[in-house]
Amino acid sequence: MADVSDVEKPEGDCTLPPDHPLPPDKLGRYSPERDFYAEKDIADYVEGQARDETVQNVERVKTEYVMGEPYEIWDVSTDKDRWWVITNMTNLYSQRHFPSLDYTLSFHVGLMMRVASRDDRAGDGEPTPFEEVFRRQNQAADLLERAVEAVDFQAVGMQLRECLISLVAAARRRVEVDGQAERPKDADVVGWNKLIVGSLCPGEKNDELRNYLKAITEKAWPLVNWLTHHRNASKTSALIAIDAVDAIIKHYIRLLSRERADHVEQCPRCKSRNVRTFFDIAIEPDGEYFQACGECGWDGHPGITEDDESEAGGDHAA
Repeated sequence: MADVSDVEKPEGDCTLPPDHPLPPDKLGRYSPERDFYAEKDIADYVEGQARDETVQNVERVKTEYVMGEPYEIWDVSTDKDRWWVITNMTNLYSQRHFPSLDYTLSFHVGLMMRVASRDDRAGDGEPTPFEEVFRRQNQAADLLERAVEAVDFQAVGMQLRECLISLVAAARRRVEVDGQAERPKDADVVGWNKLIVGSLCPGEKNDELRNYLKAITEKAWPLVNWLTHHRNASKTSALIAIDAVDAIIKHYIRLLSRERADHVEQCPRCKSRNVRTFFDIAIEPDGEYFQACGECGWDGHPGITEDDESEAGGDHAA
């Protein structure tokens, strides 16, 4: 039997040379799935961060979900380097220093959680109706970090009590409550919560949501008052109180912004909800936002005609 190594290899066009990889700027031509505007956003981001580099290829590797949050992972080749770009919030990592994708994703998620935690404490710099609420919430957290004696934990309870009073005060300035109902005293958090939640979650269809929102405040309010006066207040009880108040604040903010959050965009062609928003600086006069469907390729860019839409997949992939 002949040794395989002795078999003469065929010559001609059927032999593919292994030592000539496809140039990065040609890779996109052979990708069956392209997302033109998303790829353009990533390319613009990389060139904005690495200003002396030119992007040659952008490829979405996958989307990972961590605690319900999606993280898109992109493999980006430039004329000088190769990068991982991970979204939510977007950041880039050189593949020379971060060769392992799994490690890079874990590093990114941890880093973004730290950034988000810092931003939550510092505020985002934009004025909101809840500035006093956030200030008192942060003060309670600062007090807890330094707390040693029972009186220190009592001080945490006092800040949380004032935080809830500030919360219902801010909410009632933005919510039209029942004009026929008796108005509670300013410090009656439970009474105001009942009116505000009743206004924000009216009707039989919201019974369970309304009952839940009433119940957590009716339980948290006496808890923070108890913590304020408890002579043996402890770190554990203070932590539980902080978590309870934090949940109520988040619920209020979500309720007051739910019109924006619950608004569902649908593609006018296929009715998919996979409609993304992009920005194009080239749209006259100063740039503009537009939408595109990730399912059927529908494109709301003002410079795209119906003929362009029908050929968008091929044009964008080129």
